Amino acid sequence: MTAMTHLSALGALDIIALTLIIGAWLILGWLIEHPRPHRPSVTVLVAQRRRDWMKVFVTRDPRIFDSQILSSLRQGTSFFASTSIFAIGGVLALIGNTDPLRGVAAEVMVVETPALIWQIKLGLVTLFLVTAFLKFVWSNRVFGYCSVVMAAVPQDPDHPDAYPLAAQAGELNVRAAMNFNRGLRAMYFALGALAWLIGAWAMILATLIVGWTIWSREFASLPRRILLGEVV
Repeated sequence: MTAMTHLSALGALDIIALTLIIGAWLILGWLIEHPRPHRPSVTVLVAQRRRDWMKVFVTRDPRIFDSQILSSLRQGTSFFASTSIFAIGGVLALIGNTDPLRGVAAEVMVVETPALIWQIKLGLVTLFLVTAFLKFVWSNRVFGYCSVVMAAVPQDPDHPDAYPLAAQAGELNVRAAMNFNRGLRAMYFALGALAWLIGAWAMILATLIVGWTIWSREFASLPRRILLGEVV
């Protein structure tokens, strides 16, 4: 059988499910990072607190507390980058040998699914995981840039370079966190993409669940209310 014959096993519902999950990933990311002014996301609210942190950092003495916080943030990015690598390795191993999946599917499905279809479905999971890995690695590196700039902030708050350098560190901190959040969203959608192995309807349902989970945590969560000062 040719590749085109194998691809014909993907129906219109599969294309809809694929379009939905990729569209949800991109649109949610844009809405979270560019929310309406009167309804900020948790990401935007925390970004402002990161800038405030760098302003306070200028007058803090000693600055050990700040270095400890930044170190913990970098450890988080390293942990998730490592997790992504392990997950990518596992999925690639499965792509190279789809027999276990075909064996399980043969027991529950009437029509046999070609190996190429399994590989395409696992390829979508790999796409999200690779994106997550790259975002986590870049986030870790930008946090490193932030630490260097923080180290360059003069100890004297009255020094003319103190607050400009602190502002640069704040923006780097925000960019690092933004990429970290992008990596987390990609991992969420990687989990949703796994549902495609069951079927198109399963991935549509998983996409809706993942989308709602991400949206609610950014726009309808208790931490957001706390950041807005609605809960004390």
